[in-house]
Amino acid sequence: MHTGSSAAKQINQSAIEEVIHMPHDVPDGEEHEAIIVEDDASDLEGQVIVDALQKVLVAKGLLTPTEVTQQILKLEAPGTHLGARIAARAVSDPDYKERLMANGKEAAIEIGVNVGEAQLIVVENTATTHNLVVCTLCSSYPRSILGQPPSWYVSKAYRSRTVREPRLVLKEFGTQLSDEIDLVVHDSNGDMRYLVLPQPPDGHGSLSNEALEKFVTRDHMIGVVRGYT
Repeated sequence: MHTGSSAAKQINQSAIEEVIHMPHDVPDGEEHEAIIVEDDASDLEGQVIVDALQKVLVAKGLLTPTEVTQQILKLEAPGTHLGARIAARAVSDPDYKERLMANGKEAAIEIGVNVGEAQLIVVENTATTHNLVVCTLCSSYPRSILGQPPSWYVSKAYRSRTVREPRLVLKEFGTQLSDEIDLVVHDSNGDMRYLVLPQPPDGHGSLSNEALEKFVTRDHMIGVVRGYT
């Protein structure tokens, strides 16, 4: 985004140091690349303006942070409900889950979800294991079931830092893993995509598939978040 306006440049100059650490601030005394530092054109200006506007709307009580997140998800990942449908079916049907883990693409077709990518590898979060997805050399992403990837997923910072310091990256997303939980990082490529099957929410046995789908977000299926809100 190149507006060329002096106002935008002033916002960029005054807010850049703050914005590059939004929404995931680093702990005191630690310095590294921020996750959200660029758009597809390596341009900060548009991100700075968007974040500044978001802060104003939240501060004035016109929107809550949760509402902002939900709207961003709708815009960035219009197909997320398809991935959530797959995850919900796996929770309610153990036999389907077994087939899904064996062949993600074929199992998706069973419930009317056509995966356009070459291969879909489904990995499962458990009480002792957490899975995180990245594509270090590209932006490979299961678009057919998650929509377009978020800007941070394709950024150079996320792609490089996730393999170097994955626990710190997760911490910036609000996901703190205990030392007892194994963290597995999966690197997508042009031939395969990964989908994280999150642990089901508490009381899931009494929920319908439609209700279960509402718990599963894009960030669950990438692996940057673990719990439910």
